[in-house]
Amino acid sequence: MDDNKFLPKLSRNLLQILNDDEYYDITIEVGNDPYVKIFRAHMVILNYRSTYLQRILSTNKTKNDGTLAHIKLPNILPEIFQIILRYIYGGRLSLKECDNLDIIKILIAASELNLQELYCNDLISNSPDKILKSISFSSIPEKLLISVIRSNNLQMSKIQVWKYVIKWGLAQNPELPSDTVAFSKEDFNILKNTLQQLVPFIKFKYLTSREFSDEVLPYKKALPKELYRELLKNFLNIHPDCRPIDKSKIQNIDSKIITFQHVELISKWIDKLNITDELTSSYEFKLILRGSRDGFAPYKFHKICDNRSCTVTIIKVKGNNQILGGYNPVEWKSERNYVATKNSFIFSFENDDDINKHTLSRVMNENYAIFNDRTYGPSFGGADLILRGGNGHCIKDSYMKQIRGASSESVLHYGVKCDSCDYTIRGIRWKCTSCEDYDLCQVCKTKSNIHSYDHAFKLRQCFPFSSICRAL
Repeated sequence: MDDNKFLPKLSRNLLQILNDDEYYDITIEVGNDPYVKIFRAHMVILNYRSTYLQRILSTNKTKNDGTLAHIKLPNILPEIFQIILRYIYGGRLSLKECDNLDIIKILIAASELNLQELYCNDLISNSPDKILKSISFSSIPEKLLISVIRSNNLQMSKIQVWKYVIKWGLAQNPELPSDTVAFSKEDFNILKNTLQQLVPFIKFKYLTSREFSDEVLPYKKALPKELYRELLKNFLNIHPDCRPIDKSKIQNIDSKIITFQHVELISKWIDKLNITDELTSSYEFKLILRGSRDGFAPYKFHKICDNRSCTVTIIKVKGNNQILGGYNPVEWKSERNYVATKNSFIFSFENDDDINKHTLSRVMNENYAIFNDRTYGPSFGGADLILRGGNGHCIKDSYMKQIRGASSESVLHYGVKCDSCDYTIRGIRWKCTSCEDYDLCQVCKTKSNIHSYDHAFKLRQCFPFSSICRAL
């Protein structure tokens, strides 16, 4: 029996208790004059739903004379507290009728009441970019801003995030000049102290040189010295012969794991170009499948990916910034068999910040390049890169190089069977890990140098850009 089906009824019952005027044992005075409202509630529920209220209630227990416990929350608006109180009891929150300003107010109130799961999950994960664009953005607490800029659903460029962080920092210190030219040494120190908890979550390495020069350099004295030196070194010492990325060649990336730099390099590998060569084609990436949205089951992968060729699988490893992946030029199928190709490859990036630290491993045994099976997700070689539902592993077998080394997440051990299937593995194997999420994007590759009428279809030739996985 699925116990979860009883949760909606439990939620309704708890909300009925909230609306019952008979058994309450505490009153809560919310707001400031003239906007004050008294709410009735139950100490036992408040005590276990909010650590902040738990601390207050420990000193405001019901007195022996029968007088009810009474607390005040002057910093929260009554209409906002009513929404949050229903969430405390019912465990549900609907934002359909809330505008961006109300969402900000709910965030601030949730932070004050220490409702961690509310402001971190239900609110921020929905539309974090709207929070940053709200007119009340500057008033949100620091820890909420950190949660926003760390959100995987943040649909905003890295330079925009940096601009909002600067805007927030200046708003916390209204006495600072609006132009950094007028900043004193003390002004920079004030801003530096304000931003010190936020700066580590800004992905500076994804900025263009112009963005770094125009938007970051003016605030260099507000950055930690070691970070600034590292960034300066990175922007000056990118591969000496590598041309800057022309983002017009990669029109869109609907992925939260890879960047323009990764896409450019992977595209060069597909076209068998050197890292210093220039791309001549333009690309557009469109999301087709996302594990957290569509499910991780192999049948989902095959339902969407079967009969699609030219796919790339990208795996994000939990616990570190390593990225694994592979390119399959042939079609995925559900029938169990090996497919031969000489153009497939697998790869890894040591971390998601530096594309120069990578391993490229092209197929060695062409007859075992790609493995198809209806019970598997994307699989390369005998066991070189395997994804099966929520599990996966990476063992050198049919490709030239091992793309993943030892880590705390993958324990090296000996055996003859795969952890997630009955496939016999020769020699050493890795303990399987679990997949947290993956995306499947479609890459449209346009070739502008084809003029023959018979090949006109190639002008809109599309290549699916497959599984972006997040492995535990």
